[in-house]
Amino acid sequence: MNKLTSAVKVLVVDDQPLIVEELCEFLESSGYRCVPCESSTQALERFTQDPDIGLVLCDLHMPDMDGIQLVQELQRLCGRHRAFEAIMLTGRADKQDVIKALRAGIADYYQKPIDLDELLEGLQRQEVALQERQKDVQLGHLNQKLQYLSESIDDLYQDLDKVRRNPRASSGPGDLVVSEADQEEMPSIFNQLSPRQLDVARLVGKGQTNYQIACELGITENTVKLYVSQVLRLTHMHNRTQLALALSPSNSGMRQRVTAH
Repeated sequence: MNKLTSAVKVLVVDDQPLIVEELCEFLESSGYRCVPCESSTQALERFTQDPDIGLVLCDLHMPDMDGIQLVQELQRLCGRHRAFEAIMLTGRADKQDVIKALRAGIADYYQKPIDLDELLEGLQRQEVALQERQKDVQLGHLNQKLQYLSESIDDLYQDLDKVRRNPRASSGPGDLVVSEADQEEMPSIFNQLSPRQLDVARLVGKGQTNYQIACELGITENTVKLYVSQVLRLTHMHNRTQLALALSPSNSGMRQRVTAH
């Protein structure tokens, strides 16, 4: 591995400053960027602030929060959106502590005094493991986006098909029945919206939530969000509150301002 090319930062946590200094000096000479910390509290803060930290070296026995508790809190902060690998350092190799650490998801442990060359090899192995985990995280994000796009595109095609078959029809499943009086009251800026966009806009004007709108129109909440975003963009409004006010029967002054936009 080329020691000059590692993009992963190492969080080094120990309540003994000399150990932190020694570890950071060695790892930096081996091509890693280190973030030194002398407490778990400091480690949590720096981990949160720096998304490049992907490897964690931490002492097991620390006064404010031990290493296992620290790693568990880091895992909680990461959730499914960020990955890291942790290595535990301990001066007392208690069997129960080691088992507890491994069960908590800590990848490896080393007993003090530490063989630095062995530690470096272990850190390099965990860097490779981290790269695989990060791929999984990225694939998970992509799958969520693809699912959202798939649902939205499917709903949009269904709406387009309905409009092409019968542009004036509004009595099918998931369609709103709109009176001529309601159509006349709509500000002219809304004329550019599609029938389904108008449906969503009217329901926003009635104060309905995305969930309620999705249930009434027979579409997904993600698709409702997409339609609301389109309506706001096309009508040059800043938020759904402004949209609701523009469509409220008790705000004729607001309607006139929107019409004159």
